[in-house]
Amino acid sequence: MAKHILVWDIPTRIFHWLLAGSFIGAFVTAESEMFRAVHVALGYLLLALIGFRIVWGIVGTRYARFSAFAFGPSKVWAYLKSLLTRSPQHYLGHNPAGSWAIYGLLLLGVLAGATGYATYNEIGGEWFEELHEALANTMLALVGVHIAGVVVSSLLHRENLVKSMINGYKQGETDQGVRGAYWLIGAGLLAGTVLLWSGIL
Repeated sequence: MAKHILVWDIPTRIFHWLLAGSFIGAFVTAESEMFRAVHVALGYLLLALIGFRIVWGIVGTRYARFSAFAFGPSKVWAYLKSLLTRSPQHYLGHNPAGSWAIYGLLLLGVLAGATGYATYNEIGGEWFEELHEALANTMLALVGVHIAGVVVSSLLHRENLVKSMINGYKQGETDQGVRGAYWLIGAGLLAGTVLLWSGIL
């Protein structure tokens, strides 16, 4: 019988919402000279968060590790086709389509951050600035696809994926859950974010 089990640890959840906030903040301040320093600071924070996620994707808990959602094209295609049936494939962690969105967002975040750094420090000329904007817009589009996927998956599987990324819990077998929430690492991530933010600004 399925039970309420912990799937998403604290560091993964904190990273998710901090990254979302950083990107949204950076995007809305992109064209403002008044908030240029805030835009740059959020860009640096975004890069730092992705750096943390890469490490956590290697040493983190079961569903946070990259090895848990390393799906090839055939798996993604099979999952997408299953969404059109009455019994779509279900995954406790990231599903194949969602995993590709996550990898895409991480890659775009790194590239957008790197070109943003180059633009801010007047490296590479005007085309770097245009590339930075294009990458940010592409990232925004992928965020939209990701949100749409979350809504569709939540409806088809009758589970609130947004809620699970807040409280960390989903329905599953007891032995499928992660053993710890890793509060101390989550607190360290928050503390590091505050220190980095105060240091940049």
